[in-house]
Amino acid sequence: MVAEPPTCDAAASVQAAGQELARPEVRAVFVVEGGRLVGVVTRKTLVREVVAAGLDPTRVELRAIAERPLATLRADMRLEEAFLFMEEQELERVPVVEEDGRLVGVLSRAVVQRRLAEDRPPEEEPERQQQV
Repeated sequence: MVAEPPTCDAAASVQAAGQELARPEVRAVFVVEGGRLVGVVTRKTLVREVVAAGLDPTRVELRAIAERPLATLRADMRLEEAFLFMEEQELERVPVVEEDGRLVGVLSRAVVQRRLAEDRPPEEEPERQQQV
C-alpha cells in the first residue's frame, strides 16, 4: 500500500493538483478535507473540467471538480478480501480509508497480487515416476 499518496486540500486551487500531476509517477491526486477523502482528480479530470471549459486553474477550488472514487477499501479489510474485491470490480488502484473516511493510503491490485503470491508456500513438486 502506498501509505502517503499525493493529496491536496479541497480548498486548494486546481493548479496545486496540476503541479502534483506534472510529476510522471503521479496518476491521481486525492482531495481531502480535514484528512477525510472527498474525491480524486486525474489529468483527464483537469482537461475535461478546467482546460476544455476555459476556466482559470488558479481560481477554481479542487472541491468543485473532484470526482467521487469508484470505490474505497476499509483499512481493516483483509488483503485477500481487498484483492478479490478489486479483481471483481476490475479496479487497478483503490483508496484505503478508516471508518471515519480518513485517507490512509492507496492499494494497487498488481502489488497485492505480488504480495499474495510471495506469501503462498511453494507448491510441492510431483513425485517422479520410477521407470521399470
